[in-house]
Parts: sequence; structure tokens; C-alpha cells
Amino acid sequence: MLLGLEGVRLSFGGVTALDNVDLAVRRGEIRAIIGPNGAGKSSLINVISGVYRPDRGHVLIGGHRYRAVPTDRLARLGVARTFQNLALFKGLSVLDNVVAGRAHTVRSTFLGQIARVGAARREEADARDRARRILAFLDLEHVAGRLAGTLPYGLQKRVELARALVAEPEILLLDEPMAGMTATEKQEMAGFVRATRDAYGTTVILIEHDIGVVMELSDRIAVLDYGRKIADGTPEEVRADQRVIDAYLGVVPENEDGAGI
Repeated sequence: MLLGLEGVRLSFGGVTALDNVDLAVRRGEIRAIIGPNGAGKSSLINVISGVYRPDRGHVLIGGHRYRAVPTDRLARLGVARTFQNLALFKGLSVLDNVVAGRAHTVRSTFLGQIARVGAARREEADARDRARRILAFLDLEHVAGRLAGTLPYGLQKRVELARALVAEPEILLLDEPMAGMTATEKQEMAGFVRATRDAYGTTVILIEHDIGVVMELSDRIAVLDYGRKIADGTPEEVRADQRVIDAYLGVVPENEDGAGI
């Protein structure tokens, strides 16, 4: 197990966001978290990434147990994430946005970075080289010099993925990476997520509302409802789970002859 949650509970005032949630994530899998709005999915991601400190329970990353994940060490722990809402520097180029994902690797002094000499110059060259390789991987080379804010929404979401990937994470947290995309853009993004796992061995934790994409892309799925985990298994197991059907997926009613109506 590369990452796990043990008995995590999180509340805001009198509202319980996560209630005794356990989760195990294996190295190299695409692990989806689904559920209705307000089920606790984003809260779970925020606990893993250290944005929220749980009231109870622990997060396990790479064999280390944390009561609260240190956000200032997240990248060094091998974890990167994207957000529901775009968090790009829209006035910077696509390339510079992706280079920013290497900030945690900087070791040179502030003065050295300003003067761009010695170690600072080598670090900048290395970051730009890695950024260009990731842009090529995600088919973004043709927009590397454009301001991020001028790109169509679907490409901006892909740039955010690039910025996360350039950090070379072991664990990638994707919070609704396909929200607001067209069907074609969703399929393209799903292909890039799968390629990321296959090419780099990256473990992916995915929150996504498009159930068709989730069922096609994921190795295993955990289902939350009102902060509780109500199911956990393969896409086939989750799709057939009556608790999931009742809480989230829904079912087409049948007439007396058993035929769908």
C-alpha cells in the first residue's frame, strides 16, 4: 500500500464531512472516489494533501503515518495535485506555469536566482527541460509560449495537469480534472491520465462526476455518501452494489414483465 487513510473523521461545526473513512491505495493504480455532491470527496483529497487536519485518524504516505500531512513537504513526499477550480498563473506563459511546478526542487540562494548564475542557472535550465518534456507528453508544445489565460478551458485544465506532473510525483491527486469539459475533451484527458500511469508508474487518485469515464478509467472505486464509505471495489463490483445504486447511480425501473421502461 502506497497511501492509506485510517479511521479519518473530519467535521466542520456540527456537520460531519468524513466519518471513520478507511482507504487503501496500491502503487500504480488509478483509484477513483465517487459520490453525490456533498459526500466528502473533496474533503478527502484535502485531508490527504494536508489542507485539512482530520479530527481523528491518520494518513499513511509511503510507510509514514501522519496525524496531519505537512503541506510544506507535500511535493517532497511525492504528492502533487490539481484543483476543481483552475489555479494557473494566467498572465504567465504555459511553459512558465509548468516550470513553477519544480519550485520545490530549488536549492540555490535568492541572490543566485536573481543573478541566474551557478546553481540557479543549472536549476532553471533543468526545470525548463523537464517542463518541455511534459508539454510534449501532453501534446501542449504548440502552446508553450502562449499566456495560460488565453487558452481554451480544456487546454488550461491540461496545463494544470502538466504543472502537477513536472514535479514527478509518485501520487497524483486529481480533483474533478474533467469538470466543464466537452465529451471529446474528457476522452482526451482520460487518455492522458491513463498514459501518465502507464508511462511514469504514477499512482492516481481521481475525483470525477462522469461515471462513464470513471468506470472505464479506474482500477478500483471507493464510494462516499454523507461522509461514509459505502462501497469499495472494482468498477464491476461497484456498479452492481445495491447501496451505490440507491445512493448515487440510480436504476431504471422495470415493469411487471421485467422489461425496462
